[in-house]
Amino acid sequence: MKLVIVTAVEQFQKDVLRLFKNANIENFSSSDIDGHKNGTSVLMASNWFSAEKGGNESNLFFSFTEAENIDVLFNSIKEFNTQLETNNPIKAVVVPIEKSI
Repeated sequence: MKLVIVTAVEQFQKDVLRLFKNANIENFSSSDIDGHKNGTSVLMASNWFSAEKGGNESNLFFSFTEAENIDVLFNSIKEFNTQLETNNPIKAVVVPIEKSI
């Protein structure tokens, strides 16, 4: 069992859900996050009274799943990213699990 973590801009939420389904990853969690591309946005966001938004609306998805499902997911994400016309690819990482209960 491994932990897969996927981040994507909010516009790709339905696409990520479809990619998870195609990879037989049916149990997962998600959270809304703010994505940042450079240090200036972070500095602006740290200003307590800043009227400007600090980051891009994004989503984080994670699932504990089998390696076979992750292989299918990664291949699907690679294919999806090759067809993008934006500079916001879906990103994913895998973390091995040493112990679980």
